[in-house]
Amino acid sequence: MSEAGQASPGRGSGVSLDASSADDLVLPFQIEDLGIRGRVVRMGPLVDRVLTRHNYPEPVSRMLGEALALTAMIGSALKFKGRFTLQTQSKGPVHLLVADFETTDESDTGRVRGYAQMDEARLAESLAAGRTSTADLLGDGFLAMTIDQGVDMERYQGIVALGAGGLSAAAHEYFASSEQVATRIHLAAGPLFQRDPGGQAGTTWRAGAIMIQHIARDGGLTGHRESEDARPPSDEEENWNRASILLGTVEDYELLDPALAPARLLYRLFHEDGVRAYEPSDVAFGCRCSREHMESVLRSFGVEEIDEMVKDGVIEVTCEFCSEVYLFAPDELKEGLQ
Repeated sequence: MSEAGQASPGRGSGVSLDASSADDLVLPFQIEDLGIRGRVVRMGPLVDRVLTRHNYPEPVSRMLGEALALTAMIGSALKFKGRFTLQTQSKGPVHLLVADFETTDESDTGRVRGYAQMDEARLAESLAAGRTSTADLLGDGFLAMTIDQGVDMERYQGIVALGAGGLSAAAHEYFASSEQVATRIHLAAGPLFQRDPGGQAGTTWRAGAIMIQHIARDGGLTGHRESEDARPPSDEEENWNRASILLGTVEDYELLDPALAPARLLYRLFHEDGVRAYEPSDVAFGCRCSREHMESVLRSFGVEEIDEMVKDGVIEVTCEFCSEVYLFAPDELKEGLQ
């Protein structure tokens, strides 16, 4: 079969192998011969906006970029309108990492945002010593994944420990323990130096991810064994091993390269096994903050607490997700308060 036939379809009438429209999307795919389903995430302007606004040190930006890609990949798989939140809490220099994904009744486009909190002194010390890995920056702690379907539905949360393997390894553990699905994930994020059509050079951030999962067949066999035993691997396990090995050949630059369309990457990896790409879904930056929401939060404090927030005659509130700054006059906030 031709290259176009193997990784067909695209937006509207089949997934194009061209690089056009290849940013800020999630591309689902299936490898029917191996019993595998998966997703590719490609982020350009979205992740550049988030990371440029925050202006974190590069290792922290890389980590948040990976978290944004992972959040979009998992959140876009939900079959309902709602919110998926990824959050780490740990004892390292970066003690909090948050990213969330939301779809609403008004739009199918997934809205993504995120931020990090850190101890700047400890972070500077860690970076100066060359301790820049995810394990170094996060330290001991946990990764929580929360699914919120709305006010009338019960929230679901899965929690796994953070380890030396970073976010990918923690996500593997989440799917193995909470979902009981064999899963492999590769995450990447980094700055890219490039020139625009006008010849201006600059650095922009990009992020990407790819995930495969085994589809249970033949009585629920997952293709994944928790422990080794003497029996030879089944056909399902052989298929899973093959897909895992192929995924292991993916390089970070392939997930970030704007000239390599996601469908073409799938063809490179799995064309011998009948990979089929489906209609992609769009993702975009979106923050739920507003002046009205910030005012409501401030009014929940007492008069004395509001007075303590005043600096140079105003109260300044900055959204941690989007860095938008809101200014309030204290007298307006205290109206009606005791």
